[in-house]
Amino acid sequence: MNMEEAVGAELKACRLKKRISQERLGFDAGVHRTYVSLIERGVKSPTLGVLFRLCQALDVPPAKFVRNVQLRIEKKDK
Repeated sequence: MNMEEAVGAELKACRLKKRISQERLGFDAGVHRTYVSLIERGVKSPTLGVLFRLCQALDVPPAKFVRNVQLRIEKKDK
């Protein structure tokens, strides 16, 4: 699993845990719903600023989000 896929998987997991739509997340983070979709599918990689806004909208500390992404990458590498 590459970094973009891991970020996307973690973003989707956090969003589903909070039970909100891509549209709601995008609105709360100030990005378009299609951009959220592109990130979740591993097609696009968010900037640091966008990542922090997404984490804020999801009520997830950015450090925890990044750590979970790292764990996803390490798990797939084994």
